[in-house]
Amino acid sequence: MKIGIMGGTFDPIHNGHLHLAQTALTQFDLDQIWFMPNGMPPHKKQSSIESDIHERIAMTQIAIKANKQFYLQEYEANREKISYSYKTMEHFRKIYPDDEFYFIIGADSLMAIETWIHPERIFPTCTILATYRNEVKTKEEMNRQIQYLSEKYHAKIRLLETPLMPVSSHELRASLQSGDSVSEYMPAAVCSYIKQHHLYR
Repeated sequence: MKIGIMGGTFDPIHNGHLHLAQTALTQFDLDQIWFMPNGMPPHKKQSSIESDIHERIAMTQIAIKANKQFYLQEYEANREKISYSYKTMEHFRKIYPDDEFYFIIGADSLMAIETWIHPERIFPTCTILATYRNEVKTKEEMNRQIQYLSEKYHAKIRLLETPLMPVSSHELRASLQSGDSVSEYMPAAVCSYIKQHHLYR
C-alpha cells in the first residue's frame, strides 16, 4: 500500500488539514492517510499546546471518521518521550516493510529539515511530499532545496500543490477564546466536541 503520514499537534484539527490530506491522496494515488497526533513534538513547548493528547486524539478521530481512507495513528501519541521523525519512520518501515510511505511536510519544514535530528535517516524510509501553494518564488526555492537534498542524501522529494488554508489552528484557538464561531473552518462534530468539553475557553 501507499500510505501518507500526516503528523501534527492538531490543536485543534480543522478543514485545512482534511483538505491537505485529500489533496495528497488524490495527487499521488495513495491508499491511506494516517493522521498522527504528536504527543511530545520536539519543535514545540508543551506549554504551547492547549489541549491534552487525549482530547487531540478524540478530535482527530471525530474529524476523519467519515473518510474510509483516513486513519488515526497513535504511535507518537502513546510515546512518553519526545518523538523524532527519523525514529517514527524507521519504526514504520520495520513494522510494515511491504508498504510505501509518503511523509507530508510544509515548505518551511523542507527548508529547515537539516536542522532536524538525523535527517539523513528520514530520507531512506519514505518519499517526502513537500507542500506549497503554487507561488512562483516559493516553488523555485523549494526546487533548489529538493535538488540539493536529492544530491546530498539521495532523497526522494515531490512537490505537493495544496489548496490555500484560510485559517490556522492558532487562529482558531484565538477565535474560540473570543467566543467567535468557527463552524466554517472545522467539521461540525469537532465543534460540538470542543463546546461539550469547554476547550480553548
